[in-house]
Order: sequence, then C-alpha cells, then structure tokens
Amino acid sequence: MTEYLPILIGCSCAFIITLLLMKFLPLSNVLIGHDRGRLYAEGSSVNIGKPTGVGFYFVIVFCLTVIIVNILTGLRVGILYVMILTAAAMVTGVLDDRSKDAWNEYIKGAMDAVLALFGSFIAVYFFGRDFIFGITGTGSEFHVILYIVLAFILYIVSINAVNATDGIDGLSGTLTVLSVITAGITAYINGTMDKNGLLMGCALIAVLIAYLIFNFNPSKVLMGDAGSRAIGFFLAFYFMYLKVPFAFLIIGLPFLIDGGLSILKITIGRLTKRKIIILPGIITPIHDELRKKHGMSVKKTWGTLVLTALVIDIIYVVICIIVHRAG
Repeated sequence: MTEYLPILIGCSCAFIITLLLMKFLPLSNVLIGHDRGRLYAEGSSVNIGKPTGVGFYFVIVFCLTVIIVNILTGLRVGILYVMILTAAAMVTGVLDDRSKDAWNEYIKGAMDAVLALFGSFIAVYFFGRDFIFGITGTGSEFHVILYIVLAFILYIVSINAVNATDGIDGLSGTLTVLSVITAGITAYINGTMDKNGLLMGCALIAVLIAYLIFNFNPSKVLMGDAGSRAIGFFLAFYFMYLKVPFAFLIIGLPFLIDGGLSILKITIGRLTKRKIIILPGIITPIHDELRKKHGMSVKKTWGTLVLTALVIDIIYVVICIIVHRAG
C-alpha cells in the first residue's frame, strides 16, 4: 500500500488546493474572464457576468500534481509531454474566455488540429500502438499511420464534444468524473491499469469534485473553454493510455450525444451551405432540447443526462465482467 501513498497524498492536496482556489479565485481579474452568455443557448443569460475560465486553476493543479507525483515515483517522459499539451489546450481556452468577443470556429479548429497532431505523435511514440476491446479483452496493434489518424480524430471529437456539453451547471464535470471512473474500471478488468493511469484518473477526479462544489446549480463559477477543452484533450489521451480507445464510443456516449451531435449538425450544415440539415426538429446540444422544448429545469436536465450516463456505464462494466468471467 505504501507504493500508492504518493498518489493518495498528491490527489488529496490537489483537492484541497483546488477547493481553495475556487473559493478565493486569486488574481481572477488578470487570469480569467466573465461569461458573455450564448446567443442560442437556452437559459444562458443567468450566467452572464459569472467568473468563467476557472478551468485555468484546476487544470494547472491537475497537471502539476501528475507531473510532481510522476517524478517522485519514476518519471515517464511521455506523460510530462501530455500534461504540457493539456495545459496548452487550457491556455487556448483562457485566451478565448478572456477575449472581448468569442473566437470563431476556424481559429479554434486550427488550434485543436495542432494539439491533436502533437498529441497523436506523442501517444504513438511513447505509449505504443496496441489496443484492446474492453468488453472481450482481445486486442491488436494499429499500423502507425492508421493509429495517428484515428488518434487525431479522437482528440478532435473529444475536445469539441466536451466543450459543447459544458452548457449547464455541473454537467460536463460530472460526466467527466463518470467517464474516468468507468474507463479506469474497464482498464483494471483488462489488466491495463498502472500507477500512472491511477494517478492521472484520481488527480482529475479530485480537482473536478472540488470544482463541482462551486459549479452545481446555481453555479458560482464556470470552467469555460479553459476547462472543457483541456478535459476533452486529456480524456482522449486517457482512453488511449489505458489501451481502450474504442471504449470511448460507449463510455463517452453521453458526450457524443449531447455535445457531439451539435458539432456534427453545425459542421454538416456549413459544409453543405445549409443544404443538408441533420436532425432539423431537434435543438442541439441535447441539454438545450430538454430545457427549451421539454421545459426541464437545470437540475432535472442534469439529472436526466447524468442518470443516462450512469446506466450506460454500469451496463458496460457488467457486460465486461460477465464476458471476462465466461472467457
């Protein structure tokens, strides 16, 4: 048990430090912005003026915790690079959160592409091209080019889906916690969880729980792009690190349905100059559909989507256990 003591101490400190940062928001006038509201987002006007971009604080704490504990327990250079890229994703979000006008999709897309490309090369160079199917435990190895292409796509999808999901209090943070826990259990069942995987997962959960204390409805602070873009980037890497990238299609399904459909709808509409509009009768993200067309409150919308995610995760884990025991 003593070998896990640095992880326990590091994550405990990360929680306490993040809690204090969320409470006092030091140098907030310099480091973060205030919410501008979103033109088409249902109920977004209630957030106007709230501190946004506080993801800056918890992402920094997360990255430093992982780096410090990783150094103390045996440095793995690839993880250091991933933390730097995660922090870089946060910085792009901070710049957007603090800008007078929101950045357009082309600027964000270009930054996403650069981060995803670097992230893909780091993943394949430092952590290998092998993967397993979480349910069966069987696996193989990608061709290097195919791995880079698929990793690039996973980063882009994850960044944008998590970002689009961050539209109501507590949703994105809670879904991330559930995703990390379920991915970790899947990796444990398949024997691909190690101390660094445990460290990264627990550190992210620790800082997000501290953040969520201040973000549950009615929220006092918002993670902004600084938080959602960094989380999206790291989640993609985490599934690859645990060797279960395809599990993202199931465990990350709430992100893909809620935020991913919104991105897909916008992308197809713009590429076809609005000649093709998918899901024309549905408002995306789905949390806006639930709020505007079905009259759900923020808390009920949060509960519906989180409960759906929890059911998906439990079913997935149970199937994994049954299949592995049967095998």
